Amino acid sequence: MEKRVAIIGAGTSGLLACKYMLQKGFNTTVFEAKESVGGLWTHTIESTKLQNAKETYQFSDFPWPSSVQEVFPTHTQVLRYLESYAQHFGIIPYIKFNSKVINIDYVGESYEEMESWDHWGGTGKPFGSRGKWHILVQDTKSCSTEVYQFEFVVLCIGRFSGLPNIPEFPPDQGPEVFNGKVIHSMDYSDMDKVSAAELIRRKRIAVVGSLKSAIDIAAECANANGVEYPCTLIQRTAHWFLPSGSLWGVSLGFLCFSRFSELLVHKPGETFPYKFLATMLSPLRWGVSKFAESYLRWKSPLKKYGVIPKHSFLQDFSSCRIGMLPEKFYDKVDEGSLVLKKSQSFSFYKEGLIINGEEPQQLKADLVILATGYKGDQKLKNMFESQIFRKYIVGSATSIVPLYRQIIHPRIPQVAVIGYAESYFNLGTSEIRCQWLAHFLDGNLELPRIRDTEKEIILWENNIKQYDGRYFRNTGIASSNIWYNDQLCKDMGCKHKRKKGIFAEYFQPYGPLDYAGLLSK
Repeated sequence: MEKRVAIIGAGTSGLLACKYMLQKGFNTTVFEAKESVGGLWTHTIESTKLQNAKETYQFSDFPWPSSVQEVFPTHTQVLRYLESYAQHFGIIPYIKFNSKVINIDYVGESYEEMESWDHWGGTGKPFGSRGKWHILVQDTKSCSTEVYQFEFVVLCIGRFSGLPNIPEFPPDQGPEVFNGKVIHSMDYSDMDKVSAAELIRRKRIAVVGSLKSAIDIAAECANANGVEYPCTLIQRTAHWFLPSGSLWGVSLGFLCFSRFSELLVHKPGETFPYKFLATMLSPLRWGVSKFAESYLRWKSPLKKYGVIPKHSFLQDFSSCRIGMLPEKFYDKVDEGSLVLKKSQSFSFYKEGLIINGEEPQQLKADLVILATGYKGDQKLKNMFESQIFRKYIVGSATSIVPLYRQIIHPRIPQVAVIGYAESYFNLGTSEIRCQWLAHFLDGNLELPRIRDTEKEIILWENNIKQYDGRYFRNTGIASSNIWYNDQLCKDMGCKHKRKKGIFAEYFQPYGPLDYAGLLSK
């Protein structure tokens, strides 16, 4: 059987998947809708910087160039880094640019037969069935379409692009009644520097959103227009944002990204000693959360502006909703170039927005930017032609996207998803996943029976719900990221404790370089 592998998307996950597929000798093709590599990093706003310190966002075998001195590189520097990686490992010739995948369709096995399978794909092996994937691809320049055939597909399409989440409004209360302009943050991010600057210049702007994109865009608008045309940021839910990478002088890495920090939380499938230890150390876990909250209340005027989150720092951390504040963010609020407002809902009227707070109030605006996120699960669902597979892939409204090891759906054969579940080290986590997948496709490990993989998925789902709260659909694995990496290492037969010495192992933060060379050992 031929072993042709299609990778959809040339962002960080797609580049990693291609590199490791080529390393194993597979006939690999990457389909990318844009003209260049980089995924999300090809369309960010001008002021966007890396949220991580660069040493925690790097490839395990390709360091940042010495010319990048910044702790938090700019989006341009990140994009150049990704391009250099693709060039260095000879990935570019395997990418079909301007090639948008419309959908993928599995052909060769009936649904009735697949329902009877005890193992994934019938055999538990990646190339064990008769089926093939037909991939419908559109040339974005000529609009012509072509169908390609592959034995395996890797979806690296990302969650934060392509399909914006637009709020729904009752009749006569939506953007159609507004005389100004309404765009999504995706549209703003896609603009070049000159066009974006012209769009926001000397405008009364309202930005709607609670997370990083909303914060960054609001700060950028405030910088551009000052107090003469203040930008209003409308938030439904306040979240914890960091002014720096330390709390009371203690690095966040030591508090949250070490093996010891994971001893304070329950982990999926943990044995009794771990469960007992997490229970006994729960007061310390609470203390770390309060330690962080006390610093952020002291460092930023959260009470003054009524933006103290109602949930714990731990919940925001676990669901990957902690972000870095733009420079001098609250200075802009103090001077009046940025106005913060809380509202559970809003609607439009002719001259702007009606903010539904304790008392509805009108806000005049010329431009409204909806930084309201993306429909990542819907985007993933839309990749499949089959209605049955569409139903399988997203699960239910009360479950996470059901992926074994956050990579393989037990009931969809010969396809993998890389980059859906979130962590604070997305590049590093994607690299380990891609190595695991390459190891699996090369025939070096077999999946458990379908019923066992589904039990494992439920274990992770219950754990994610415990710590992520109402944001569980985001599948944030931050509180158990090292534990998760341990599972992948054990599957590959690699040593999962990667540091030298017991103190370093438990108290030093883990990062991408700790997992260098997994497949070479």
